[in-house]
Amino acid sequence: MSEYIEHDRAGKSAGPVQKRFYTFAEASEKMVLENGTHFGPITLAYETCGTLNPDRTNVILVLHALTGDSHMAGVYSEEDAKPGWWDIMIGPGKGMDTDRFFVVCSNIVGGCMGSTGPSSLNPETGKAYGMDFPVLTIGDMVRAQKALMDHLGIKKLLS
Repeated sequence: MSEYIEHDRAGKSAGPVQKRFYTFAEASEKMVLENGTHFGPITLAYETCGTLNPDRTNVILVLHALTGDSHMAGVYSEEDAKPGWWDIMIGPGKGMDTDRFFVVCSNIVGGCMGSTGPSSLNPETGKAYGMDFPVLTIGDMVRAQKALMDHLGIKKLLS
């Protein structure tokens, strides 16, 4: 039995999850970073658990640690059954009850787990950004999260 499951008294998983991708700030609509640099396109990897209610008011946005990823709960498949890093907190009947809440977690822009970061291809050179990746601020990361919420039609977060 997985160490994650044996410490989970409820024993209920958020179920199967799928990593999704949202790309924005393309071509003439590049994002203007706080340092004035125009940057894009930007892709954010994200995952969701639970069901978005009709008025879109049951949304909890989970932010991972700097070195984390969007795989917060659930499993990808039977073959890839490692639960997300906060599986013990997210799922039916848990602290973030996916029977009640729609929980979203995305990789931060600048990260290395599916969102645009230094290992991504620079569209101007066709090579990885590497050291040419722009310096990002927390404000830039928050604006990227806001773009994802807009894409999902979410105007207000519950938490």
